[in-house]
Amino acid sequence: MLGEPVRDRRTERHEATRAEIVDAAWAIARAEGLAGVSLRDVARRVGMQAPSLYSYFDSKHAIYDAMYAQGCRDYVEREPQLALGGDPIDSLKARIRFFVEFCTEDPARYQLMFQRTIPGFEPSPESFAISVASLECTRDLLAAAGFTDPAALDLMTAVGTGLTDQQISNDPGGDRWTRLVDEAMEMLFDHLSKRTKQKGRARR
Repeated sequence: MLGEPVRDRRTERHEATRAEIVDAAWAIARAEGLAGVSLRDVARRVGMQAPSLYSYFDSKHAIYDAMYAQGCRDYVEREPQLALGGDPIDSLKARIRFFVEFCTEDPARYQLMFQRTIPGFEPSPESFAISVASLECTRDLLAAAGFTDPAALDLMTAVGTGLTDQQISNDPGGDRWTRLVDEAMEMLFDHLSKRTKQKGRARR
């Protein structure tokens, strides 16, 4: 029929193979650790010779970058499903609960996205940009709650990653630290409220 778009089957096959390579790299990372990902093993899993991978990715770090971008997209796509209310404090608690749950369900993904596990690896600006909007939303919620000091966001992310690290390291599959998220957030907000009031009095 006239007017129907012509499918670019070559591009579709290329992208499908790229996705298969990324899936293979994740499977290895989850079984052997991120450092255990090798081009030879990835190639074997997708049924090709290692040099052929360079037709799809120019380096192993490029594969890591694609994995990072995929993790960020998963995070952003799932995050809006949270039932966020009008209270910024409740919304912030919900966001940190989601963050900790997302991270602890897949330690390899957490390590790639939030820790410097791979020597020399930095996500590309394009991949990193995927997660920026989420961070800005958290910053805006903190401001709506009255916490405008940039250190507030640093403290909040530090608490989230700290609980995540403890859960993954000391109680994998359990909830010893994940169940403390709300209590930790209440302690943080109490601290931030007191500090905000002190700064307000100091300006008078």
